[in-house]
Amino acid sequence: MTELFRTEPLSVSALNSLAKTLLDDHLSGFWVAGEVSNLTRAASGHYYFLLKDSRAQVRCAMFKGTAQRLAKPLKEGDHIEVAGKISIYEARGEFQITVNEVRLKGLGQLYEAYERLKAQLQAEGAFAAERKKPLPARPQCIGIVTSLAAAALRDVVTTLKRRAPEIPVIVYPTALQGAGSEFQIAQAIKTASQHAECDVLIVCRGGGSIEDLWAFNEEPVVRAIEACEIPVVSGVGHETDFTLADFVADVRAPTPTGAAELVSPNRQESLHRLAQAKGRLKTVLEQRYFDASQKLDWLARQIRHPRQKLDEQRTYIQKLAQTLSYSMTQNVRAHTARFERQTQALQHYRPDISVYRQDIDRFQTTLSHTFRQLLAQRRQSLTAQTALLEAVSPQQILERGFSVVKNTRGQVIRNADALKQGQKLHITFAEGETDVRVTKEQAQRELFD
Repeated sequence: MTELFRTEPLSVSALNSLAKTLLDDHLSGFWVAGEVSNLTRAASGHYYFLLKDSRAQVRCAMFKGTAQRLAKPLKEGDHIEVAGKISIYEARGEFQITVNEVRLKGLGQLYEAYERLKAQLQAEGAFAAERKKPLPARPQCIGIVTSLAAAALRDVVTTLKRRAPEIPVIVYPTALQGAGSEFQIAQAIKTASQHAECDVLIVCRGGGSIEDLWAFNEEPVVRAIEACEIPVVSGVGHETDFTLADFVADVRAPTPTGAAELVSPNRQESLHRLAQAKGRLKTVLEQRYFDASQKLDWLARQIRHPRQKLDEQRTYIQKLAQTLSYSMTQNVRAHTARFERQTQALQHYRPDISVYRQDIDRFQTTLSHTFRQLLAQRRQSLTAQTALLEAVSPQQILERGFSVVKNTRGQVIRNADALKQGQKLHITFAEGETDVRVTKEQAQRELFD
């Protein structure tokens, strides 16, 4: 602050810098209300406009990132509230607000709550197409949630009377605006759902300001529509009006009259279709009558006395019997002749096997004698081989006083020089076997002495 009282003059840039610092330090956290004027949108997507009231104006700049978060674009004459950085654009020394947040004047908090609830419902899937219930093609009863004094009720009833006067209507009266109206609307919807008297439910009111329609943006109404077991058609305001009730309803109608047209079949169209169906049915019945008459005439010409038909069948059976008898006789004769021919042929071609039988007997005698001789020879050869094997058998060698000496690995000892003192040996005799150990050489010689 002491710089303000310096004797030397400040440069313009220094003055603007000092003013900017003062504003940055002391003007923050404010919401500023006014009317949009001289609105310009640059090619970059940034907004530049004046925010004014009856006595003053301030320049504002809103960059593209902030502009993209707006629920709807700014337009000339909008009454808004802005918050942001209040400072000076040093290059030109212009006092301005760099806008970070925007809300409609007087409805800013409501719109913020609206956007929060809309985002929450969107995340929960309340607006998803797969949860929406289809409308009945021909409802047996139609329910209406609205005010008894509303012009919308008169429009809906008039439309239903014109299109489908045979369908009964049940009205669930409620206040449509004012303090606590959202709870009354929600309760009327819950009552209709619990009673289950109707096949479809219209929630409607006529057009008005956003404040008049605001009850249909409140969470109690939205939740009641979401939980309703009956298909719900929303007909709130004019075609350009959108509320959260429109998003969560099973079907959104542009107007209350449009809602009535959506839920009711057109009586004139139904009568027209009925007349067309009647004409088609008459044509089909007449054609079937003509076809049946022609068939009856044809069948009448085919009718004969039962005796005539019986005589024809008797004659036919007699012919069949004669044919069968003749065919069987011819068949027996043919088979008999064929059998006789085959018997004669068999006797002619029968071979004489007596010579072959004598040869077989002779061969059998020779085979038997030869087999006995061969068997005797083989037995003599077997006896001789057995004696030879017994002569060279290791056991016979052991019987003559020899023995077999092996080391611990089972190897036969053939050279005494390979023995070591203390080595364990295994000796097999003709009868029995034992283990020994190699001692000194003197002891070895004493053994042979």
